[in-house]
Amino acid sequence: MPAKRLHLVRHGEVHNPARVLYGRLPDYHLSTAGRRMAQAAADHVASLDRPVAALYSSPLERAQESSEPFAERFDLVPEIDIRIIEPTNVFEGTRMRRSLMNPLNWWHLRQPSLPSWGEPYTSIAERMLSAMGEAWQAADDGDVVMVSHQAPIWITHLRVAGLPLRHDPRTRRCALSSVTSFELVGDVWREVAYAEPAASGIDLGAV
Repeated sequence: MPAKRLHLVRHGEVHNPARVLYGRLPDYHLSTAGRRMAQAAADHVASLDRPVAALYSSPLERAQESSEPFAERFDLVPEIDIRIIEPTNVFEGTRMRRSLMNPLNWWHLRQPSLPSWGEPYTSIAERMLSAMGEAWQAADDGDVVMVSHQAPIWITHLRVAGLPLRHDPRTRRCALSSVTSFELVGDVWREVAYAEPAASGIDLGAV
């Protein structure tokens, strides 16, 4: 039988003292606080008292580390899915505020509706919904947890809600280790819950 509910979980706080936009760069790991946040997210899902049948993770270290408490709590082996990874971004590896002060970089901001600085929003939405649909159908009559990143989760929220994908990244409702939950009714996704079980972390490098 297909899944009953699908939870998109954002990773926890990342150790990022240089405050760079880390994007898809390797070797960005959870901070000590981030590991506690990931545990809080797993505890929250467990508190819903719903069986979890499958666990998926973005291939990036911070997502895989955030999936570990879920793997332990629900006795699951996380499956890596490249489709729920962070989007590309030309500012990756830089300090965003400093980059935006350089007129040479303003060209990348010319078309925010796409956006022109990275992967198109439509591409993010399509790959996320593809991954969610396959995971839903493959589940064995329980919930699915997918550990991903702020931008993909927020873009999914906008697409499911029927809202424009263009947005100001500073206004996203997607805290560290937050849980955004969906159900598939027929062939229509519906968002059914949002929780911030560990919203006290500091986000120093999100796209």
